[in-house]
Amino acid sequence: MNTLITHDIRVSVTPTYRPDHSNPEQGRYVFSYEIIIENLGAEEVRLMRRHWLIQDATGFVREVEGEGVIGQQPVLLPGEKHQYASWCPLDTEIGRMNGTYLMRRETDLSEFKVGIPEFYLIAPYLLN
Repeated sequence: MNTLITHDIRVSVTPTYRPDHSNPEQGRYVFSYEIIIENLGAEEVRLMRRHWLIQDATGFVREVEGEGVIGQQPVLLPGEKHQYASWCPLDTEIGRMNGTYLMRRETDLSEFKVGIPEFYLIAPYLLN
């Protein structure tokens, strides 16, 4: 699990290779990842947007931006956490991801960015 704390928000990521959805013969490698976002601060916050940088082993970088996460803009009270899972296809068996969430303090509507820690996507058979 990779973890990063920015502005009292802790983001933890656990990636998993998905052989059941991958097809190495066709150059398709699918990874899922689970994310836990925890509000360690004293203010209520809302996750407004996400921005991902996804890089494969050839150096190709894809950007993904959009509102919220998996169709939601969750609100986190102090001490609360939000957990979700998503997935990422790659054309190579190794890659990496990182990014940011745009958060909003609900008290004054000010916005701030929270880092998503870099994590690697590696087909486990490469580690043997």
